[in-house]
Amino acid sequence: MSLLQIAAVQFDIAWKDVGANISRIEALLDDKSDMDLIVLPEMFATGFIMDPNHTELQQERALEFMRSLAASKKAVVCGSLAVEDSGEYFNRFYAVDHSGVMMHYDKRHLFKLAGEHEVYTPGAGYETFEVNGFKIRPIICYDLRFPVWMRHGLPYDLLLCVANWPAPRINAWDTLLAARAIENQCFVFGVNRVGDDPNQNRYLGHSALYDPLGNRLSYSTEEEVLLGSVDQLKISEIRSALPYLEDRDFFEIK
Repeated sequence: MSLLQIAAVQFDIAWKDVGANISRIEALLDDKSDMDLIVLPEMFATGFIMDPNHTELQQERALEFMRSLAASKKAVVCGSLAVEDSGEYFNRFYAVDHSGVMMHYDKRHLFKLAGEHEVYTPGAGYETFEVNGFKIRPIICYDLRFPVWMRHGLPYDLLLCVANWPAPRINAWDTLLAARAIENQCFVFGVNRVGDDPNQNRYLGHSALYDPLGNRLSYSTEEEVLLGSVDQLKISEIRSALPYLEDRDFFEIK
């Protein structure tokens, strides 16, 4: 059994300014080392945009930055971007190592209150990836409200939620992260942003790591790198002592 060392970059995303966001991430991570996984928020390169025209250049630049950061920090880097693929737009989560893209996941549940469903295409299925033997399930922001989506295809060690979750509903964010940890008996790391965007949305952060019992292990409301560890032994001990997952329902998602 081992530990997975995670660094979550909670920062004030500059609106549609890829270069400024890359520079800010680099500055925040400058003195950080010994990380296995670096996590960036939802649409970390641009903010939560609903006009993703001409995304190809920012997409390529952001992905190259992720690869370069992975190589320099000897870690897997992940976060979501607004991307174009075969004439459609997606809110796409990437996991990137030093050699390039390991996997991607397209956001399944699009946020209708912001018109996201009118611009982006929903993802067709869930994905997982592995880092140092830890099985990780990524989700994006609004996905967090749909527990059936995270219950399908268990088990995994870490549920990773990248988000632009605004201040008026931040109590729901806190509650849902803890609930997903308890019901799936896994660690949950929610990575949000701080600051304001031009659409009058304010973001308070509340990036946090929860253990499989729903206990909050780390938490922040500041622009900073939040560190945390995922322990495979703790997962194994909890699932052995409290074998709730053995009684879970099996179902299909259409």
